[in-house]
Amino acid sequence: MMFGSAAEKLLKQAREIQDEDLQKFCTRISTLLQSKEYNNEAVDSLQKLFLIVSATKYSRSLSKDVLQNLHSTLWFVKAPQPVLVLCSAILREVLPCNALTYSCEELNDMKTMNLVSGVMLAQGSRSAEVVAVCNRILKLLESRHAESQGARHLVPVLSKLLDLAPTVLNEEQINTVSRKLVDWLRYAGTVQGLSLSSGGFFSPRSRQPVSILEVDGAVTGDFFTVLSIGQYYTEDQWLNMHSFSMIRKWLHWHEAGGVCNSDTDERSELDSSIMSVVSASSTSSRLLPPKERLREKTFEYCNRLIEQCDRKALKKSDSELQKACLIEAVALMDLICRHDPLFVYRAFPVVKALYSRISADSGFARVLLPVAQFYLNHSELAAVDSEAVYRQLFTKVPSELYQDPMLAFEFVQFCRENAKTLRESVAIFHKSFPNLLKFLAWNTPALFPDFIELLPDLVHPDTAIEILHSLLDLPCVTASLEVQLRAVCSSVTEKLMVDQSRKVWSSAEAFLHPYYRSMFFYILRVESGTGDTIDRLSQLHEVLSDMARRPRVVQCAQTVPILLQVYFKVVTQFADGPLISQLALVILERSSLLYDIPDFKAEVQRVFSSQLMVLCKRHPALIVEQSKELLDFCGTVSNIKNKEGFFIHVVWAIGEYLSLSYDRRCTVEQITKFFEALEAVLFEMIQLRSSTGIFKFSPRVITVLMTTLAKLASRSQDLIPRVSLFLSKMRPFVRSALISSLYSEDDIQEILARANELNNLLKAPNVAQLILGPSADIASPRWYKDTNASLPLTMQTISKVLQRSPGPGFPA
Repeated sequence: MMFGSAAEKLLKQAREIQDEDLQKFCTRISTLLQSKEYNNEAVDSLQKLFLIVSATKYSRSLSKDVLQNLHSTLWFVKAPQPVLVLCSAILREVLPCNALTYSCEELNDMKTMNLVSGVMLAQGSRSAEVVAVCNRILKLLESRHAESQGARHLVPVLSKLLDLAPTVLNEEQINTVSRKLVDWLRYAGTVQGLSLSSGGFFSPRSRQPVSILEVDGAVTGDFFTVLSIGQYYTEDQWLNMHSFSMIRKWLHWHEAGGVCNSDTDERSELDSSIMSVVSASSTSSRLLPPKERLREKTFEYCNRLIEQCDRKALKKSDSELQKACLIEAVALMDLICRHDPLFVYRAFPVVKALYSRISADSGFARVLLPVAQFYLNHSELAAVDSEAVYRQLFTKVPSELYQDPMLAFEFVQFCRENAKTLRESVAIFHKSFPNLLKFLAWNTPALFPDFIELLPDLVHPDTAIEILHSLLDLPCVTASLEVQLRAVCSSVTEKLMVDQSRKVWSSAEAFLHPYYRSMFFYILRVESGTGDTIDRLSQLHEVLSDMARRPRVVQCAQTVPILLQVYFKVVTQFADGPLISQLALVILERSSLLYDIPDFKAEVQRVFSSQLMVLCKRHPALIVEQSKELLDFCGTVSNIKNKEGFFIHVVWAIGEYLSLSYDRRCTVEQITKFFEALEAVLFEMIQLRSSTGIFKFSPRVITVLMTTLAKLASRSQDLIPRVSLFLSKMRPFVRSALISSLYSEDDIQEILARANELNNLLKAPNVAQLILGPSADIASPRWYKDTNASLPLTMQTISKVLQRSPGPGFPA
């Protein structure tokens, strides 16, 4: 905390420094650099200047004098390294700048070339400078003693050049770099370097060579790798490590065709395959072209790394390094096999043996991802059964290691990058969504954007309903995962664990209670197929009530409405009539069964309201198919109080789509049943009670109910007198003293105006049927553009009807 406040204070000072003070400070730095006084004061001043220019997103303008001095110092090879590094960093922050000109043609010191190239490349997209840097780096690498003069400092620059200008190298330069990489990877020495302080007159034994060691302390063989351990390293060993760090980028770029001229390697795939056979069978690969030879040596290097990872490391840091090297080695083998399929037959035994060794150890879970990627890409060619690998990956890993943020991120990235193949070839992928959702439930902020992209690939017709339930229960998953961790870590007595008669007082106790265990087992299930949801969902919400306000749970709940919108957008693209009816049924059911989290219910019901309209539009017959459930829902006044917005949309959908024009199965009897149910609800709402606890229903609920009753009556004209009588009672209802005290004058006028309009419409039943229940093609442009259509005449008639004097009960 102290460090954080001190750092914040320094940043604030750096951002608030005035230009006048900054120029004075720059003048002092210029004086120090001109006099070549590279003391502690100079280093401290340069550090402060770097903080000032980098602490804000707005560029700071430095005087030309200080820029020139920084530039001159950077080219002064004898300046101390800290000074050179700071000068380079400051110049990169203030560039691009046209006041300075850069050239690296005369530079021979490779450390300085590293710093200068960083400044030159920071100038922006200036192709001439990029080419100049590239040519100079290649010339330095080709020099006679490049390895002993610090060539490792140029490898990062070469890697950056591949990103900035992928076509900057020509074929000859590519072959040169490939040959260098082969030498650096394969032929580094196995003797440790000397300490900078060694070699004194009184320490002759320090000059004796010391062998490089393995991670378990054994003396290494004749092959140096990044897993070879030493106290000091020689330049060729440093080059080996730097080369391995960029070899995957180089191979990927090389195979992508990053060459700037037409003199590229035009050999066919057959030629490449022949070269692979030669490399696999020949006692020497020196006759191979540079590209194939680099593949061969990289493959040998990866094989050697995997062998070294069999050793038990003495230090924890070396053990972590082994895991990182396994990830990189398998990824490199995968890349090589994709470029040359004949390597598959050499690589598969190695990868298969590696999987057998690490599959039972959760500490190697991240290594399973590149192993699974290898199987995904090459198991078909090698005719190898890979189902066990995928099942291990999608069932065991998420359920046990969901709390590992790095693994969670890499796992979701793996699914996104391979979504098409996983959908088509891996059966367990679609069934594993309950497990994958655990990653999101626990790591919501980090994974939410990626899951928005992944969710469409998880939605499948066979599991669509279960996924909908799972999304709605996602906050319960988060709460259950927290409870699970707390239950494992807490010291609960054996008596509590076996005493089934004891009342539970917390979610942690419920998790250990046999009565509730089945609910938690379902919510935390590994794969789908055990049922869409559970019967005791309300009990689960009750026992998890003490977790509803926890930050992680609330944060997860906030993402559910967006996930639901993505889900419905996907599922409506392939859903048929029966599936849409099931979705509507789930919406009705779950609108009342939601975890009690602040604002969660309201947001989910808002999504339900909009999506119910989409489902009805795509499949209007669902109103008839789910008539029983809709009647039960609409006939309950408490649904208005608890979820008014959703209730309004359901009632509107009934009035809009319960029609013979949408479904031939729609009968007068069904229309009458819905009419009577809604009539009873509206009647209960307008009953005047002297009770002081009368509930205030919004004007919108009342007007939608009136409109829906009028629509239904227009389709069964025997109901029109009942509606007219009902509408005539609205004026005394809203003008009563009790109701007038609840509603504003605008609300009252809105209710009366709608009642008046509907009553006048129903006086002309045929016209009312056309207006209140238009045919499905009413939106067709023909109705509005064709002068022979009857709609313009109908509109004129309706205007006259609505302008008539009010009916009974509606005095002017």
